[in-house]
Amino acid sequence: MESVKHAHLQLKLCVSGAAETGHCGIDAYDKGLELGRQIAAQGAVLVNGATTGFPLWSAIGAKEKGGFTVGFSPAGSEKEHIEGYNLPVEYLDIIVYTGFGFPGRDLILTRSSDAVFFGCGRIGTIHEFTIAFEDRKPIGILEADWELDEIIKSILENGHRPNDLIVFDSDPKALVERVMEKVRKDKAARASFHFEPSADGRPVQTRG
Repeated sequence: MESVKHAHLQLKLCVSGAAETGHCGIDAYDKGLELGRQIAAQGAVLVNGATTGFPLWSAIGAKEKGGFTVGFSPAGSEKEHIEGYNLPVEYLDIIVYTGFGFPGRDLILTRSSDAVFFGCGRIGTIHEFTIAFEDRKPIGILEADWELDEIIKSILENGHRPNDLIVFDSDPKALVERVMEKVRKDKAARASFHFEPSADGRPVQTRG
């Protein structure tokens, strides 16, 4: 009996960004769409905070390419999501209602992802960046006509904490490809599990 590798077949790539995008510049919509398209083109699941603005645009782009999308909502129910937080349900295949508000949602959102991408954003986006940084997630920073990429560079320069898992790029396609490479290396470096046949032919899980 052949051994069967135990592996997640689809990577989960999170897109973080501003829900209110008035400060993001004229090309933010197109950049968000293209980032989502490139994530779907890689065969990955797009994950976001089930909100408006840049994360929503990325979900639209992913669905244009036939991708699968998952949103993590701060609300505890669909009713609260729509009526309390005034958040959309469109362009998401699955919405997980965390019930933990924005701060708690941010932790679940980033921790559930294999990598996190950052577009135009505000303080909430910076919060998600710091969580992903502390968790040593591969991170992609999309550079464009907004301030967040420069703010993150300043945080890194003044934080005195080197991190080789962070990629900056102005091209969404190149950014996704470069981060995917880091994700694959990161996964290869971690302990994996696979199944080996036992004496009676039944698969037994072992660490590889």
